[in-house]
Amino acid sequence: MPRVILPAEHDGRISCFVAERLNTLFHPPFTQMGIEQDGQIIAGMIFNSFTGNDIHVSVAGSRWTRRFLRAMGQYLFDQLNVDRFTAITEKQNVVDIVYRLGGQKEGVIRNHFGPDRDGILLGVLRDEFRYRHGQHPEGSRSHCDSSGTGAI
Repeated sequence: MPRVILPAEHDGRISCFVAERLNTLFHPPFTQMGIEQDGQIIAGMIFNSFTGNDIHVSVAGSRWTRRFLRAMGQYLFDQLNVDRFTAITEKQNVVDIVYRLGGQKEGVIRNHFGPDRDGILLGVLRDEFRYRHGQHPEGSRSHCDSSGTGAI
């Protein structure tokens, strides 16, 4: 059965998982949440660029559970008290996840991921988030250590 890994656990495997799949690096400060199954990370989110009202979310993996999405909403909207979160992606599955959460496409960032690789800018407002309070949806290191436990 999948297990939700909360930000308080500081599990560096999540940032390694997300960074490897997105072919990028994350620099502190950031927090992270993930899903573990059979001892392996299968999905993760990195939360960075926190400004008080907004936080950026980087997403990788699959098999997102309602329990995970509710925990994400509780962390972002209740604990951090953000008004919105932002995702920038070139992956259609991430666009689909953000739409599932209640978000909208807000624009395109040309060449965000390199030449001819535009980023799709997405946002989810507090009042749009569909997985709140048990509700169901309406429709310092720049690399990982060899054990995969280091922060990025």
